[in-house]
Amino acid sequence: MTQYNAPFEIHVHGDVPLRADVGFEQLQDALKPLWKYAGARSLTDGATSTYEEEPGIRLDAHEHLLQMCWTVRGDEDFRQALDDMCMNLNDLAAQGAAIEVTFYDTEYDEEEGDAQDESRDDFVMVFVGPTPAAIMQAQRDLLVEDVVNMMERHFEGAELGGVVEEIDKLFNKRFDALVNSLDLGKPPRSGGHGGSSHGGGRKPRHLH
Repeated sequence: MTQYNAPFEIHVHGDVPLRADVGFEQLQDALKPLWKYAGARSLTDGATSTYEEEPGIRLDAHEHLLQMCWTVRGDEDFRQALDDMCMNLNDLAAQGAAIEVTFYDTEYDEEEGDAQDESRDDFVMVFVGPTPAAIMQAQRDLLVEDVVNMMERHFEGAELGGVVEEIDKLFNKRFDALVNSLDLGKPPRSGGHGGSSHGGGRKPRHLH
């Protein structure tokens, strides 16, 4: 599927903590959308990046960690392969994690291009995790990190507690809405116990 004249160079970057029982064969099946897109016949063949200086796709068996720093040539249809991979990794992930995907426009030349031409470069952040709560936790942690890093240019870190609390409120509200939507149509729980309707899920933890 990959072509030398493909309009994009697509870089996938991120670390995903895996369950301790996940082996190479399971990971190979989960990542099949990626290595198959690259035209490979296995993860071993497809794990190598377009660029030799990049480590590609690796499994750290000791740390139970999937490490990706991998570039492939492709088109917009890569987004479907990305979606399929994320769905597969949800079943293997031990906790929520972010994966950065950058589309570099290979046909755009800033020096030679017309002034009216625009690069089609794009950046996508996707998240994987074993539960919706774990995915929201990863989203929340990344947002807090970005906001704090930006605001520390103007404020001391100790002054930003209120900002973090507001971010937590937003994510807790979103989590509650998600749980309530999943509970719709379910029969009442037996036992007559009152309280939260969150079931076994956990809210994203707060940063204290």
